[in-house]
Amino acid sequence: MPSAAGELTQPGRGRGIIDVYKHKFLLQLLVRKEIKIRYRGSVLGLLWSYVKPLMQFSIYFVALGVFLDMQRGTPNYAIYLFAGIVLVNFFTESLGNATRSIVDNRDLIRKIYLPRELFPVSTVWVSAAHLVPQLVVLGGACLLAGWRPSFWQLLAVVGALALIAILATGLGLLFGAANVYFRDSENIVDMILMVVTWASPVLYVWPMVERVMGPWFFLYQLNPVTVAVEIFHWAFWSPTLNAEQAVAIALPPDLLSVWFPVAFGIAALVLLVGQVVFMKLSIHFAQEL
Repeated sequence: MPSAAGELTQPGRGRGIIDVYKHKFLLQLLVRKEIKIRYRGSVLGLLWSYVKPLMQFSIYFVALGVFLDMQRGTPNYAIYLFAGIVLVNFFTESLGNATRSIVDNRDLIRKIYLPRELFPVSTVWVSAAHLVPQLVVLGGACLLAGWRPSFWQLLAVVGALALIAILATGLGLLFGAANVYFRDSENIVDMILMVVTWASPVLYVWPMVERVMGPWFFLYQLNPVTVAVEIFHWAFWSPTLNAEQAVAIALPPDLLSVWFPVAFGIAALVLLVGQVVFMKLSIHFAQEL
């Protein structure tokens, strides 16, 4: 295959994600296609982006907030809960769909050559499109509760979303490539996604974990999803609390100064590993599919 400079290069060998963003038009087409296919024949269409998380929130709020009375010890528990659910749903949808993206697009992959990374990356963008209406609902609820975020808190929201997108892309590349050769990968990812909601402070507050883990609490904080969820709580939930409540329920120690950068480093490492594995395995995708 001739390159831009006229040299011959091995078919299927490219520059990974860099090539994806060189083909922005193809990425946009894939994102539009995925959104249209997902809601084809649906009455509610994109409204399902509101209905599903609201139903999930209602179940957790009634079970934990009402029956287990979590809302008594956690002020504005509904906002605390929904902020975590929104972010975790972004991660679980991105990773789940990225894992299946290569196999689901087998016909296209067998017919023409495209940067294979386009498929998992596009699923993350589709999930981001579904995230937007959920953020609108979350922001509206926060405003009703007296939300007055600072500039740094709004900037932290962007950082948390970028963190989750990088992590989901890296894992999506890794498991998406592995799924072509070992279909058990989908089941492994499904089990991971079952644990994610409980492995991060979505349904409970972090001091509960610290009391149990003691000096090993740092292992809990090494999870980038945990850090991103706490950043969302700081940006959306904390500004709705009064001064007394904010002091009583503070952020985990060193969240912004230490654990946020560490989480980005871990996510970047996952992306690097996922990209390397993906490039090695993608050469034979067409034959295996």
